[in-house]
Amino acid sequence: MKEMYVSGRNPVMELLKSDKQVDKLYVLKGDLKGSINKIMGKAKDMGIVIQQVDKNKLDSMADGNAHQGVVALVTGYEYSEVKDMLQLAKGRNESPFILVLDGIEDTHNLGAIIRTAECAGVHGVVIPKRRAAMVNQTVYKSSAGAVEHMMVAQVGNISQTIEDLKKEGLWVYGADMDGENQYFRTELKGAIALVIGNEGKGLSRLVKEKCDVLVKIPMTGKVGSLNASNAASILIYEVVRQSYEGK
Repeated sequence: MKEMYVSGRNPVMELLKSDKQVDKLYVLKGDLKGSINKIMGKAKDMGIVIQQVDKNKLDSMADGNAHQGVVALVTGYEYSEVKDMLQLAKGRNESPFILVLDGIEDTHNLGAIIRTAECAGVHGVVIPKRRAAMVNQTVYKSSAGAVEHMMVAQVGNISQTIEDLKKEGLWVYGADMDGENQYFRTELKGAIALVIGNEGKGLSRLVKEKCDVLVKIPMTGKVGSLNASNAASILIYEVVRQSYEGK
């Protein structure tokens, strides 16, 4: 499995809390204050090799990401299966809530969406294998380590996956600016798959056709669309809000 680097104090700490194999920890020479001590202490308890290096070395490994004086070398991200997400929901005695991303290309957006999804209790995130962002160290960083606590599945065909989710009893809602239904006037309860489209193109034609309902977020400003991660956050938490109704 391909190795990768995870940079930043929060992402590295979340990584250490998970069951992911951490091969080595690199720490900035002399930067042994605050949360760095906690990270090093936990790494030592886990038997992880710790090496102090200069800033240039960390900059190189972080590949442009803010490392905050610490970088971890890990085995590449292990993707889940969609069936694992459904099993997770069943084990929790909860209605499945799956997020399907139709061609998100920006890794910062992917990380931000995963962070929101994890906070909101989404059971899993589905992404395409081709022509889309995948989990890398930028996703680790922008998700603040949430990717380590969220199932992410790579699939070959988003449209077919939507069909498979329908067969499992999920109702599929697509986010689309031309949708006929305002999201806050749409019932978003029960077993749900929420589909978010590409940053520029939105949902692909075939994926749009596969959705049971298309919902939109009203736009009254001069800018005609939201960032994909912002739109996803609004819709995810509308599902959460409606799940609390009547409780």
